[in-house]
Amino acid sequence: MMKSKIKNSLLLLIGIPALMYTLSNCSMGPDFQKPKVETPVQYRYDSLKVDSVATLKWWDLFNDPVLDTLIITALRENKDLLIAISRIEEARASLGFTGADQYPKLDIQADANRGNIQAKQFGLEQTNNAFFIGPVLSWEIDFWGKFRRATESARAQLLASEFSLRTVQISLISEVISTYFLLLDFRQRLEIAQNTLVTREKGLNIIQHRFDKGVVAEIDLNQSQIQKEIAAVAIPVFERLAAQTENALRILLGKLPGEIEQGYFLYDQIIPPDIPTGLPSDLLIRRPDIAEAEYLLMAQNANIGVAVAKMFPSISLTGILGIASGDLSTLTDGGAAWSLSGSLLGPLFNFNKNTLRVEIEEARTEQALYNYENTVLIAFREVEDALIEVETYKRQLAANQRQFNAAKNAELLSQQRYDQGVTSYLEVLDAQRSSFNAALELSEVNKDYLNAYVKLYKALGGGWITQEEMQEAEKQAEIE
Repeated sequence: MMKSKIKNSLLLLIGIPALMYTLSNCSMGPDFQKPKVETPVQYRYDSLKVDSVATLKWWDLFNDPVLDTLIITALRENKDLLIAISRIEEARASLGFTGADQYPKLDIQADANRGNIQAKQFGLEQTNNAFFIGPVLSWEIDFWGKFRRATESARAQLLASEFSLRTVQISLISEVISTYFLLLDFRQRLEIAQNTLVTREKGLNIIQHRFDKGVVAEIDLNQSQIQKEIAAVAIPVFERLAAQTENALRILLGKLPGEIEQGYFLYDQIIPPDIPTGLPSDLLIRRPDIAEAEYLLMAQNANIGVAVAKMFPSISLTGILGIASGDLSTLTDGGAAWSLSGSLLGPLFNFNKNTLRVEIEEARTEQALYNYENTVLIAFREVEDALIEVETYKRQLAANQRQFNAAKNAELLSQQRYDQGVTSYLEVLDAQRSSFNAALELSEVNKDYLNAYVKLYKALGGGWITQEEMQEAEKQAEIE
């Protein structure tokens, strides 16, 4: 008989919440609508004008094994990247934590009481004992979708954190490559300064010898000394910049400051082929920061529903089913004890607080929309900037190369003319300055040209990064 009562009570405790859950299927607040943004028909400086964009492990195009090793190390050890990975785990746990509020909660409750309060009410001198133990089922019915909207927001936050990781990965790869090329540039300019110093020391020795014999004036000697020291001054400058760049690159790798292995020299780096940029509308899909902004907007939009739901009463059910006895020794022999209760708690007057809560979330959603739109605008600007950089640096580098060739030849000819007594030493000095500056500028522009491709790949959303992404890209290519 007692087992039958327990069974019926248990069915009642489970059946009523299940019925209430079936009835509670509405959600307050606006449903998310994907924002519409204007996109250009094509990029202004896209030389290929094709519909497909390159999807590949794009840094392999530079064909530098040292660079490849640096990127692999950074993707494994960089601290900012590890923080982004940890945030995904946090968001995943938060989703489970928030989603659990939608379901009933089962706890265990035990009570033990001893006293004579009840007996005193009837004028009796009697001490009573009461013992109880049993599970407690409690549930706040999600009539208005408060918990469902909160779960929707948490799920969107999780997806946003995953795209945030992708953004950090692409930015990290780009920064490692750019810093590596900057290091090669400083090392190249350091070598130029060192070679120039050796050449000018030889020239100074010749001028010193001529001055000692009274062949040239002292001003020629002073000018030669000045040119020699200009090269000497440049050496510690580029040594300092190279060392600082090495340290910065080591931090990107998640390592202590130190030396970086030398790969190919800057002039030996391979210029990537022209990159197909794809249709501008594809950028909305390829850029992880755009996807991240969209999911953040989705998460914030769901928070409006949470705020609206808080304007309505919350309905809770509590069910208790256990065993009770007046004597602890006979607790397991006592009869079934149960109770079922419901409660309703709703806002009545709180100085417009609930309405203002909704307005706050609506304003935040508007801000998230503007952030999404601005992210899209910045993305298109970055692609256009990178395209024009690739185009203009290509022509600038060719001009710098011609300038350097002419400057070196002019330096050689002016020295020959001076040695033959055809011209003054001022012509030699001017030619030396032009040659030295042209060499340094050629190195810098070469670095900028390589980095323009890095910026373009970053602006286009990058290619695949992991082995799994590569296999997925190859599978997709076979389907197409």
